[in-house]
Amino acid sequence: MNPQASLEFEDPPVIERVSRRARRIRLHVRPDGGVVLTIPQRASRSAAYQFLEQNRAWIARQHAKRRTQSVPRVLRWDGSDRLPLRGRELVIEMIASSLRKPVARFDADAVRIHASPATKPERLRRALVDALREETAREAKILLDEESARLGISYREISIRDPRSRWGSCSADGRIMLSLRLLLAPAEVFRYVAIHELCHLRWRGHGPRFWGLVAQQMPEFETQRAWLRRHGDELQGLLASE
Repeated sequence: MNPQASLEFEDPPVIERVSRRARRIRLHVRPDGGVVLTIPQRASRSAAYQFLEQNRAWIARQHAKRRTQSVPRVLRWDGSDRLPLRGRELVIEMIASSLRKPVARFDADAVRIHASPATKPERLRRALVDALREETAREAKILLDEESARLGISYREISIRDPRSRWGSCSADGRIMLSLRLLLAPAEVFRYVAIHELCHLRWRGHGPRFWGLVAQQMPEFETQRAWLRRHGDELQGLLASE
């Protein structure tokens, strides 16, 4: 049993292609993140998926390379910045303040950062990330409590981090980690990731029984999964400072 199941940024679909001409099992990572598994006609499907699992690290490196090539959205801290919050673009307003430490607040119409005009960009970024972490933790607890009750299972604790390659993970003892960038995505995407990780408490791998349980909780989960594949790199490129 895998001690920790996780939902990576790519969470890539695997496209099977059976080929009469192929002499060996092959893998190819498409520009959209999809993984093409080419299976020779005489090879077994189980052998092909064993080959896939043995090459997970290579697949992760290909996706990491693709992410590093994406252009980050640089924050200028001049009142012109925008940040998606729950999938909705909001302006980042800079409010002049005498506070010694900058404070970020999320309002319905804007993200407001109260800080001295002399505050360095990295301190402003840290204040924004800290506020995102706090708000993500609050919403994550609501989601996990509601969905775990529906599933009839219990999780142990939540941690909110900013990983480079995962949306979330779930350890065998019920510890769930979620990315603070989920607050930037639409609410249903956040909910999908929470459900995904909770379902790992019952099924560790990504087999048919696991996906069946996810679908039971969220019949339209493929839509949210596809959103992550399309926009995950964009979220990863946010929160960069000059």
